[in-house]
Amino acid sequence: MSERTQVAIIGAGPAGLVISHLLHLQGIESVVLERRSRDFVEKRLRAGLLEQRTVDLLISTGVGERLKREAMVHTGVNFQFEGERHRIPLDELTPGRNVTIYGQQEVVKDLIAARLAAGGVIHFEAEVENFQGLDGDRPVVRYRQNGTSRELHADYVAGCDGFHGICRSNVPNGKVFEKIYPFAWLGILAQVAPSCEELIYARHERGFALHTMRTPKLTRLYLQCPTDDTVEDWSDDRIWTELRARLNMPDWTLEDGPIIDKSITEMRSFVHEPMQHGRLFLAGDSAHIVPPTGAKGMNLAISDARILAAAIIDFYKSGKKEPLARYTAECLPRVWRAQHFSWWWTTLFHRFDDEDAAFQQQLQVSQLRYMISSKPALTSMAENYVGLERVV
Repeated sequence: MSERTQVAIIGAGPAGLVISHLLHLQGIESVVLERRSRDFVEKRLRAGLLEQRTVDLLISTGVGERLKREAMVHTGVNFQFEGERHRIPLDELTPGRNVTIYGQQEVVKDLIAARLAAGGVIHFEAEVENFQGLDGDRPVVRYRQNGTSRELHADYVAGCDGFHGICRSNVPNGKVFEKIYPFAWLGILAQVAPSCEELIYARHERGFALHTMRTPKLTRLYLQCPTDDTVEDWSDDRIWTELRARLNMPDWTLEDGPIIDKSITEMRSFVHEPMQHGRLFLAGDSAHIVPPTGAKGMNLAISDARILAAAIIDFYKSGKKEPLARYTAECLPRVWRAQHFSWWWTTLFHRFDDEDAAFQQQLQVSQLRYMISSKPALTSMAENYVGLERVV
């Protein structure tokens, strides 16, 4: 069985769905292939902090109505270290720009609903097996769905299938830049109202902790933990005890509640160059990974999607191929800016247990104290945190 479209999109995450949505608005057809079920991708817990430019894109393209009703806009963020908590006023440092809490799964739900309502084609539980003709004019994607082998013929292929997907392996002679961090994150979702209205990034001698949220009734919390820990090592009582040890302050207590999800996340920085080969273009986690500390993963994926969609639209509307040829070069400045910020943010708050640990701890405190006393330093941090409008 075979099908024909203009753009084949592999992966129904934020990158793939945004590409499909933006192309549709310009009358360009696409088919999305997703190896998981719709229920799985709409419930998969991932990132939850949106940069200002991400929010602006979703709203301006007609998929932000529920976001506007339900999301939580944060005008500040908290740093906690050495028994002190300091609120950083993002709205004062970056006028008109804030961050918004809205889970990645909610963004995915909104985009899937919009695509299906517009007659878009998304094939769920469709496992891509291989590609043919990526160097030519008519790529073919071979996939299996419901036990049947199928072919999708397209002009272009957008590889948005994540870090473990098949697409990146089809970009030959790539160069990989990678850093593995010597710790992981234990993440939980708790059925309790957030104990603080805004995020708390806590540097503590026992390790990093983060207080964030998903809704006014759901709190998201993270603990730095060893890389070989498993969720079975962490009972609910142990989790709450450790979170209080790292987060509690005089006159402030972390409220607990039923834990409804636990997971361990490895900490990795990764970039694959180039992000394209022939008619295949990588976007999002297929091409790069950032540690979650800086909350850049989903925002970077949507930025890639914006650039790739614009280049494809240019081709179909005016015949220009130059924007597609420049795709990697257009994406990489923002990718590397986000990599640097995420690396810096990670090294600023986490405990490192190596021979230089004591030295590094003093550097962390010195940098944090400098930042809270320097408006230019805070402004630089805030600009990166809420998302730079332009990166050169």
